[in-house]
Amino acid sequence: MRLTVAQALVRFLAAQYTERDGRRRRLVAATWGIFGHGNVAGIGQALLESGPEAMPFLQGRNEQAMVHAAVGYARQSGRLSTHAVTTSIGPGATNLVTGAALATINRIPVLLLPGDTFATRPADPVLQQLEVPHAGDVSVNDALRPVSRHFDRVTRPEALIPAALQAVRVLTDPVQTGAVTLALPQDVQAEAHDWPEEFFADRVWGVRRPRPDRAELAAAADAVRGSARPLIVAGGGIRHSEAQASLAALAEATGIPVAVTQAGKGVLPYGHPADVGGIGHTGTATAGDLAREADLVLAAGTRLSDFTTASATLFQHPAVRFVGLNLDPYDAHKLAARPLVADAREALDELREALAGHRVDTAYETAYRREAARWEARVDLAYAVSAPDEELPPTQAQVLGLLDALVDGSDILVNAAGSLPGDLHKLWRARSADQYHLEYGYSCMGYEIPAAIGVALAAPGRPVWALVGDGTYLMNPTEIVTAVQEGVPIRVVVLDNHGYASIGGLSGAVGAEGFGTAYRFRAPDGAYTGDPLPVDIAANAASLGMAVIRARTVRDLREALAEARSATRPTCVYVQTRTPDTVSGPPPAQAWWDVPVAETATRKAASQAREEYDRQAAQRRRHL
Repeated sequence: MRLTVAQALVRFLAAQYTERDGRRRRLVAATWGIFGHGNVAGIGQALLESGPEAMPFLQGRNEQAMVHAAVGYARQSGRLSTHAVTTSIGPGATNLVTGAALATINRIPVLLLPGDTFATRPADPVLQQLEVPHAGDVSVNDALRPVSRHFDRVTRPEALIPAALQAVRVLTDPVQTGAVTLALPQDVQAEAHDWPEEFFADRVWGVRRPRPDRAELAAAADAVRGSARPLIVAGGGIRHSEAQASLAALAEATGIPVAVTQAGKGVLPYGHPADVGGIGHTGTATAGDLAREADLVLAAGTRLSDFTTASATLFQHPAVRFVGLNLDPYDAHKLAARPLVADAREALDELREALAGHRVDTAYETAYRREAARWEARVDLAYAVSAPDEELPPTQAQVLGLLDALVDGSDILVNAAGSLPGDLHKLWRARSADQYHLEYGYSCMGYEIPAAIGVALAAPGRPVWALVGDGTYLMNPTEIVTAVQEGVPIRVVVLDNHGYASIGGLSGAVGAEGFGTAYRFRAPDGAYTGDPLPVDIAANAASLGMAVIRARTVRDLREALAEARSATRPTCVYVQTRTPDTVSGPPPAQAWWDVPVAETATRKAASQAREEYDRQAAQRRRHL
């Protein structure tokens, strides 16, 4: 079959499938693209020729945002289906780097197809080519190497077959998956070649569920039986494995409490008796206290990032030991854990059988449930709206409380950065396994709006909410145009607090006094402490085609959210939030996070912050 390299690649991708538990999914469900001279005549022509039935096309506005949308789709699809992203050479290709890093850090599959400079070098340099005097084979696409789980450059038509097969192998591998990059020189894309028809036959890639090693399983069961205060820390791997029911069954059978990471929140539904909420710097007091006193931690499907471990200060029991349940041996061995390398669902089911008849002490179970109930009362206080509040701007916690009162298990919340992840992790009551969609591996401002589009494409008919601050909105609002164009009815809630609220708070805590974090005019002394900038985000969203509802008070916001939830077109709810008081606001951080403070300074704030830093840092442990 004689086709160009680009035509062959598109045809090949259209015939790739994943299969797990007897369910088959198309691997690459669509391709996002922005065209330039590096891909318009190759991949662009191939997509046109293939037609939308073979490979649907989605027109993006920003290359980074296209990757975010693909990641949102892939995560919502359980990592069994994803999107490809094609760009031109030059800035189009380098704009992929942030999205690629996000995908790889979060272990989410996405296929990147950047155009590249000429392989045959008839024009050298071509427009946008990076010239490296000591290496003629380097292009800007090489910037994608460290943030890709697999990278290849197809410099000859014959090389496409092994390159494409390896790319799909990595995309469908639950351990290795992440961003996969195939750099495509623009001349090679358009070059014709005779291809074997077998290359285009339907190909099904089984997604493995490895069972645990018997010795590792026995050691894990012995460790649990020998502990007095065990704790399960559940991460995103539970969700990727669809192991929520298995986790619940283990917790119910043994009474072991379950704390969740940002990626793991929702794996136990709100109200489950074993759920003690988020763990770590953004977690609950209940989970934090349990972690400090735990003598055994079963880390299930988590990377154990610094937010989860409170920068190695959280697990303080002198004899604490760890069991690392993870599909990836790299993660399973962290904190000198006893590894349990397996699929989460398979391992949790077999661990439950191995622990048959074992249950934690009744007093332990009663105590953590009592503390979890106390935390829920604290959430109620943060969400509460008094009669005078009705005519005031809402606090950020009250915004979440109004959403909490409105949504059901079909709604999905998307967030990634700013002060919202902390409030959501502590306060949000997830009603379904996939309602809580937090990207906190890379915590990338600008992820929320394009990711919400991807989520909505993967879950048609479900209300999808992108929760963003004004800083995040201004970082990357461009895909609103795509949502309008495609008729994807995402709901964007913009909470305007006139600056980088999260980093402003952190800046104050580390002695930097909020420097450079407010969106305000310069004062006479040169600092950004003047009046708020006259930026009208609501007007901007309207200019990009969204329906916009402005809410000035709590009463307005309650009505606006209800109207947005029933909307059939992309809708923005805009509200300026007020600072909460110290009584009813969201609880502060319940565990430390290591952000180094200046060791020497002339300003009092920095000196005081350093004293607190030294005090906290002294609690760090090496778990060996």
